Amino acid sequence: MDNDVSAGATTTIVGRLALGITLLAFGLGHTDVIDGVSAADAVSIAHYVGGIALFVAGLMAFRDRDTANGTAFAALGALWFTWAVSDAGSANAAGLFFLLFALVALSLTLAGGDQLGQGTYGLLFVSLVLMAIAAFADNDGLAKVGGWFAVAAGAVAWYAATAALAHWPTSLRGRAAGRGVTATG
Repeated sequence: MDNDVSAGATTTIVGRLALGITLLAFGLGHTDVIDGVSAADAVSIAHYVGGIALFVAGLMAFRDRDTANGTAFAALGALWFTWAVSDAGSANAAGLFFLLFALVALSLTLAGGDQLGQGTYGLLFVSLVLMAIAAFADNDGLAKVGGWFAVAAGAVAWYAATAALAHWPTSLRGRAAGRGVTATG
């Protein structure tokens, strides 16, 4: 992806910032790394930033004929909104929600696009699968690991948005075989 092309679109930047902030709050809430902060503390952010703002960014992307980001942001916005306002009722219901949410993330990962987008959605997929298993098995340790994957996904989404604004590198380009990979942009 080029610095001056699709990553620079306003809706893409806003959507990635909203997704990044939501994933960071959600993930950190599950890791227990900050004393007194839990996943329940991420509900307001998930409701307004992850739900409403991300959904609106998706609609704006559709208006700009960007179906990839429109689909991603609208679908994820609807899912975050649902997560924030729903009462799962049971651990199995929460696990099922995370599993269904993971399928959306997998579809977005496999759809292609730029490396930072695929990285974000791939990490989100792993996070949600771990969260689903943790919910089904009532395993707090696995939920923490899933939280860390969500933090990593949020950091990648945040970097993608910030990189587009600051004109930082947004892709990795391979060199000749055996010579490694370098960041360029």
